[in-house]
Order: sequence, then C-alpha cells, then structure tokens
Amino acid sequence: MNAIDWIVMLGTLLGIAAYGIYKTRNVRSVKSYLLGDRQLPWWTIGLSIMATQASAITFLSTPGQAYEDGMRFLQFYLGLPIAMVILAIFVIPMYYRLNVFTPYEYLENRFDLKTRIFTAILFLVQRGLAAGLTIYAPSIVLSSILGWSLNLTILFIGVIVIIYTLTGGTTAVSMTQKQQMIVILSGLFLAAGIIITKLPKGVGFGEAVNLAGNLGKLNTITFDFNLKDRYNIWSGMIASVFLFLSYFGTDHSQVSRYLSGKSLTESRLGLMFNGLLKIPMQFIVLFVGILVFVFYQFNQPPVHFNESNVAKLRGTAYEAPYEVLKLEHQAVFEQKEAAMARMVAASKNDNRSAMEAAREEVKVLQEKDAALRKFAKIQVMRESPAAKTKDTDYVFLSFVMKYMPVGVVGFLLAMIFAAGMSSTSSELNALTSVMAIDIYKRNWVKGKSDIHYLRTSKLFTLMWGLLALLFAATANLFDNLIQMVNILGSLFYGTILGVFLTAFFLPKVKGNAAFIAAAITQVIIIVLFILERKDILPISFLWYNPVGCLLVMGMATVFQALPRAKAR
Repeated sequence: MNAIDWIVMLGTLLGIAAYGIYKTRNVRSVKSYLLGDRQLPWWTIGLSIMATQASAITFLSTPGQAYEDGMRFLQFYLGLPIAMVILAIFVIPMYYRLNVFTPYEYLENRFDLKTRIFTAILFLVQRGLAAGLTIYAPSIVLSSILGWSLNLTILFIGVIVIIYTLTGGTTAVSMTQKQQMIVILSGLFLAAGIIITKLPKGVGFGEAVNLAGNLGKLNTITFDFNLKDRYNIWSGMIASVFLFLSYFGTDHSQVSRYLSGKSLTESRLGLMFNGLLKIPMQFIVLFVGILVFVFYQFNQPPVHFNESNVAKLRGTAYEAPYEVLKLEHQAVFEQKEAAMARMVAASKNDNRSAMEAAREEVKVLQEKDAALRKFAKIQVMRESPAAKTKDTDYVFLSFVMKYMPVGVVGFLLAMIFAAGMSSTSSELNALTSVMAIDIYKRNWVKGKSDIHYLRTSKLFTLMWGLLALLFAATANLFDNLIQMVNILGSLFYGTILGVFLTAFFLPKVKGNAAFIAAAITQVIIIVLFILERKDILPISFLWYNPVGCLLVMGMATVFQALPRAKAR
C-alpha cells in the first residue's frame, strides 16, 4: 500500500479517536459516562444508531453478497421502518418516563429481580461474544489483504476502540460514531463514483444498470414463501420486524444510543432517522457490489478472490492444477467479454432478439465461470482442509486494493476500520452499562458513591474490551462457535422481546409466569436451532424471533391463568 494511503488511513482513524477523547474529556459522573447527560441531538442519535448496526463485515461481505446473489438481501431491512414506528410510539416513552439506565431496569419494576437478571444475562452472553466477532471478522479479511498478521490487525482495531470508549463512555461512542458514519457514507459514494468511471467506453451508469438487470442481479423482491430462505418479502416484513423490535427496543447497545437524547422528541427523531436512512444506505452498499460485478464483466477477475489462500498453493502439488484453472478461466472470460459487448450494442440498438441471444450466451458462460471458481476452492481445500474458501468477503476489498487510486485506497480502508470500531465501541459501552447497573450495583455492591461506580464502569469497559480481544485472537480455534455467533442474536432476541411485550401489553401477567415462560421458550429455541442444523426441521434463524416472542407471550398468559399463579 502506498505511503499516502497509510497517512490517509491512520490520520482518519486516529483523528476520529482523538476527537472523541477531546469532546468527552470532562466526563465526571457515572450518568455522564453511561448516558452522556442526555444531551445528544437527534441527528447524532440517528447516525450513532446506524453506526452501531453497521459493522465492518457489512462493508466487506455485503458487496460480495450482491456480486454473487444480487439485491435480495435488501428485503431483510424492509420491516425496519415499521419497527421504528412501533418503538417510537410505545417503547421510548416508557423508558423516558421511568428514567432508566438500561431497559432491563424496567423489567424489575414491572415483574421482579430474577426476570431482570435473566434478560440481562442473555444480553451479556450474546453481546460479549458479538463484541469479539466485530473485531475478528473484519480482521481476517483485512489482515489477508494488507499482509498483516491476524493478531496485529485485531490489536490495532481493539486498542483504539478500548482507549476512547474507556475514556469518554457513551458520549465518546456517539461522538466518534457521527464522524465514522460521515466517513462510511462518503466512502460508499466515492467508491460507486470511481467504479462507474472505470467502466469501459460506451458503458455508462445506465448501461451498467441495464446489464445488471438483464443478468438477474437486480432481483430485489422475492415473493416465494420459504421458511428456509432468509431473504424474501415474508421474512423481511414479518420475521425481521420482530428482530428489529428486539434489537432496537431491548438490546442495550441500541437502547443506550437513544436514551442519550436531550429529549423524548430528539430520541424519537433519531430512531425514525435511522428507519428512513438505513434502507437507502444498505441499497448503496449492495449497489456498489453490483457495480463491481459489472466492472468484472469487462475486466478479468481472479478465479479466487482470497489471495492468501492462493499463496498457500505455491510450491505444492496443487499449484499446477490451479494454473490450468486460471487459463480456462481466462478463456471463459474472453468469450464472456465479447458476449457482453454484443449485449451493450444490442441494447443501444434496441435489438431485442440479439440482446436475448447474447444474454443467454453470457448466462451459460457465467455457469462455466462458477464451476471453475468451485474447482479453485477445491484445490485450496485439498492443500488446506481448514481454509475458509468462501471468498465473497474479499470481492470488494480485492477490487479496492487493485483498482482504486492512491489516497482513495487509504480512505476506503479507513471506512472499513471505522465501521468495525463503531460497532465494537457500542457493544463495549452497552456491556459496561448492563454489567455496572443491572449486575454490580443492583446485586453485588450497593450504596457506594458515584465516583466508585464511575471507576468501576471504566474497569468493566477495560474488562469487556480485553475479553473481546481474547475471543477475537482465539476465535479461529472455535469454528463452530463463530458460526453460532452469526445467529446468536436471533437465538435470544425472540425470548427477550417476548418478555418485554408481555410487560408492555399483558398487564395481568406477573413475574413468575413471565420468567418461567421465558426460560422454557429459550430452551425450545435452542432445540429448534439444533434441529435446523441437523436438517430435521428446516427453518431460517430469522423466524426464531417471532416464534420465540409469541411463545413467551402465549405461555406467560397460560401460566398466569393457572390457579396457583393468580395470586403471584
């Protein structure tokens, strides 16, 4: 990487961290540290909410997903505005009226202490692992592309985040996330613009969109109902609504963002800002992947995008077969490039028969291309059976490193690092709040001074930060755990949401009934997950959210109606 790119990348990242530390240098109370004195305006809240959700892997894997599968992933977010409206009307006012530090405080007021502790522990388990993943997942890709050691990359991301989160708490997180989102959005538009300028002569924006559509890459909406399929209109408008209600309404990494607002109105506006802007942002991320796909129809792509995997083949018995695959891949590309040129010409001349013939030829060649890529993965696995051969995460970054101008490379890398830092800092801050307020102050050490709880909160931030680094540094030893963390949210979110909706809308249900229903539901969801992994009961993890939520509410109602429970 060029020296200018290093200066741009490090300058951007260190500048953001320094800004957060400077703006929060006067934090002196536990309320300031955990809630930021509730002085944040709506636009900072909105950007902070978006940055919390947008991890680095979003900008690494989502363009690659669009490159391979088109725009279907956008359906996942279609239910987001609905969830934001529901939360703005029913949930945020409740939290403000009770003046809580964490959402789990409300559950003790409504039910009892054990229900509060149960939901808080569920949150700590899933977010504690997720904090490590938000460091580990991008580090795998970035270390491969930059040539760094994996542990050095993990340390680079983790230490910067720990320093400014430890120093300024939630305000530092929100302040830095505002700058990080500006970098992220600027980077996306910059990347899209440059890719368009790099398309061949005669292929502009309109032609690129037309080609992508003709090749099935703009397939945004899928109406087929399939519980196994994660991304269709039904999962997006039903299952995802429950997921977003739980994530934004009960997960403290998000709740803490809008609890820091200067008023109820500002918090509501911040949440709605996220609901309105998140879908267009996700569309842009996916569309960048579509543009990369079109670019690679006219420029030779690698047969395997993860160069570190390819490097392991050199000097082995699998190098020669791989080189043969590269030659075959080049021959297929040259045929496809010629067919693409005929597609462009037919489109401009409005020659539908010629367009259809060229499109069918391209589709056949794409199938050959996919087969060669599959064979390349097989060669990698033969040499390194434990290698991760899914290379779509490397599509965008590989393109950036090879084709982007000097300076832009550094800025786009800063964008990806910034996304990783933003999500990790939110999780560390949220873990600290729940550990300090719901566990430590409520159960272990009561009645101490404010300065005691401030110092303890900072120690918890350091503790969770070090645990996240430890998990990230050893995560490659636990492949099954990594796979589980990817769906960890849905394993717990349905149960937690069910407890909260029971508290909000079923006033007759008491603590014991809610707690027992939640505990049983959590066991059922884990059993469903095991059955799905064994292909006994095919159901996508997104559906765990409505199933878990409705089970808790239904069973809690039944248990409360039992004669022995009515008095409790």
